[in-house]
Amino acid sequence: MNTAGAILTIDLGAVRRNYRTVRQHLGTAELAGVVKADAYGLGIERVALALAREGCRTFFVATAGEAFALRSIMPEADIHVFDGIQPGEEGEFAAKQIRPVLNSLLQIETWSAHARAARRTLTADIHLDTGMSRLGLDAAEQKHLLIHPEVLAGIDLDIILSHLAVAEDRANPMNETQRAAFGEIAGKLPGRRRSLANSSGVFLGPSFHFDLARVGVALYGANPTPDALSPMVQVIRLQGRILQVRSVDQARSVGYGATHRVSRPSRIATVAIGYADGYPLSLSNRGIAYIDEHEIPVVGRVSMDLTTVDVTDLAEHLAVPGRLVDFVGPHNPVDAVADRAGTIPYTIMTGFGRRLHRIYVDEN
Repeated sequence: MNTAGAILTIDLGAVRRNYRTVRQHLGTAELAGVVKADAYGLGIERVALALAREGCRTFFVATAGEAFALRSIMPEADIHVFDGIQPGEEGEFAAKQIRPVLNSLLQIETWSAHARAARRTLTADIHLDTGMSRLGLDAAEQKHLLIHPEVLAGIDLDIILSHLAVAEDRANPMNETQRAAFGEIAGKLPGRRRSLANSSGVFLGPSFHFDLARVGVALYGANPTPDALSPMVQVIRLQGRILQVRSVDQARSVGYGATHRVSRPSRIATVAIGYADGYPLSLSNRGIAYIDEHEIPVVGRVSMDLTTVDVTDLAEHLAVPGRLVDFVGPHNPVDAVADRAGTIPYTIMTGFGRRLHRIYVDEN
């Protein structure tokens, strides 16, 4: 019997189904899996291997450390690093055939110098900033690159990429502005593949697909089209186990800070899950949980290890010590939880605590 207090179940079959769903929208464009931040908190080793079984060959991570860890798991994968290279990393990148996304002229010069010193050609990507004002070559650097292509000496360009700022807002004109700017510059550079679309960008239409889409959060069950029903299936289920059910027959407070006070005879269940497990403090007195299909409110302040829910309106046999309560699950998808918490699904998933007992399931 599993006696863990809090449990995170990750459905790898659902990850693979989501991969197939996104791929169906892409036509001939390739679908790359974004598995940075430990596959958005779900476990890079299990998730990346599941995606590979579904046919994914190209993967993106954020940092060199993530890339080196993924290479140890997947010796043949095509691995790209959003952060590019830092001084001193060139040798290991080259030895492990990791492809840096070069974000500045300085990174281009560093990679080119290493290639020339090694007397070999090294593969890399280039990131063009088309509106994020974050990573990537700005307009002046892009112009310099076009005028002085010799700075690419020794570099075999694979993917020319940019990143959409507001793809989830399908009516925002900035999407088309970025698409046009990217298409103009990328078409003048000698890369083999071009990539603009993220999870939401896939659903902006074929003109955004180019050669390859880089998809992360949609694979993990979050809705890439927040103005419409989600085309994705849920991947995660977060549950906590009831430790105690207390009857309160007078106007008493519940939890730290006395932020909730019962107004009627009540039954309060204390559940072994808290913000140390990744259930947000901001859901104090506003979260919703479920026992089976029955909705129950979070009352009182979410603490480090415990969360209290009001089970007064449930039959007593439904809320007993040992019973599991769904905090993210079939009736309470991650998008809805994030919305109530005043955040986004990314922070929910990447915030799961290390002590959660993780269970991986797969339809195969």
